[in-house]
Amino acid sequence: MKRDSDNTPSNCTLIPDPEKPQDERRRKLLKATAAGLVAGVASPIVSSAFAAENTKRKILIAYYSRTGNTRELANQIQQRVGGEMFELRTVHSYPKEYRATTDQAKRELEANFRPQLTAEVQNMGAYDTVFVGYPNWWGTFPMAFFSFFEKYDFAGKTLIPFCTHEGSHLGRSVTDMKSLCPKARILDGIALRGGNNSTVRSDSSRREVDEWLRKLGMTV
Repeated sequence: MKRDSDNTPSNCTLIPDPEKPQDERRRKLLKATAAGLVAGVASPIVSSAFAAENTKRKILIAYYSRTGNTRELANQIQQRVGGEMFELRTVHSYPKEYRATTDQAKRELEANFRPQLTAEVQNMGAYDTVFVGYPNWWGTFPMAFFSFFEKYDFAGKTLIPFCTHEGSHLGRSVTDMKSLCPKARILDGIALRGGNNSTVRSDSSRREVDEWLRKLGMTV
């Protein structure tokens, strides 16, 4: 359908139709716009705007994993939000046996030990959002993360904790994170069951991760 102006000579002035006043045309336009919103016409515009905002984030997923559960959770997050992965590894090793590892972790915590990391994050300043993943050891994250947080400047960055646990959930790890990174913005974290009875790979846990990220506004 042609517009009225398509049939109007360039040297003529368009005169409004008295049978269809401008106010009436405006009302019809508003009504059509409202109908479009109800039908979902505008939703792609909103989604596109959100997607554009989300893709502006520079995301790092930093994690420590002993048995692979936390690594699996980190992979699930990356599949949903993208970003670059960084696995914390320490120069010294931990025993293979679980109880011996927890005993060593307890001694390190009591000694306020700072283990040396084997690698560094290249250009940490480029990241504005950092997911922080770890197993809960004695109520907080492994001492490797104390070394990590003290090595870089997290002022102005958004930190998002995620952990695996055997009953203590996030423990006091978020409190410790706030103490080590007082000028960072820390969002709500997620804690999934780890250990021998890990649920990280279950469908229910995957749905829980999806819902958590959606509430944070981290999915497109």
